[in-house]
Amino acid sequence: MAVLPLIKNATFVASFPSVDKCPRYGKPEVAFIGRSNVGKSSLINMLTGRNGLAKTSQKPGKTQTINYFNINNSWMLVDLPGYGYARVPKGIRQGFAQMVERYALLRNDLYCLFVLIDSRLEPQRIDLEFINWLGGNGIPFALVFTKADKLTANALAQQKQRFASAMLEQWEELPRIFTTSATSKQGRDELLGYIHEIVQQ
Repeated sequence: MAVLPLIKNATFVASFPSVDKCPRYGKPEVAFIGRSNVGKSSLINMLTGRNGLAKTSQKPGKTQTINYFNINNSWMLVDLPGYGYARVPKGIRQGFAQMVERYALLRNDLYCLFVLIDSRLEPQRIDLEFINWLGGNGIPFALVFTKADKLTANALAQQKQRFASAMLEQWEELPRIFTTSATSKQGRDELLGYIHEIVQQ
């Protein structure tokens, strides 16, 4: 029997230039973040089954606001600006970083921050530093490897192992890890199942 999708309704609510402008919706918030061009918008569209819900672009740094989506009228999906390289001035990039940090620290309704990792790349210092910052501040998070369809199964396993080894230099245990592909929909049910589990707590 096919697994029924856990997302029946997904609608864009609003975009905000800072966390101070974000209203309190009184619903669990599940946020997605990653380096620029990691495939965040494509993943959000795949999860929700709504092509074009999150705007995709070949140009890094497209997301520059905190974007809210109402899911099943029961929880909020939050699309955060990417970190790392973006074709915007340095001052604006720093503003993105401050926006993300303030969101993670101040939003009491944040249930999980999903950190997206491009599975094709070697462990990136900026990813590891951000993950360590989350851990140091007690922010609940999980890892999502994207673009899994771009690698063979063996190459993918090796990349994930390299990243795990790099994390274990600082961590005693690893967070939840998911492997996804926006193209093949790999990992969709597992990731949505986990979100459903945590927002129901």
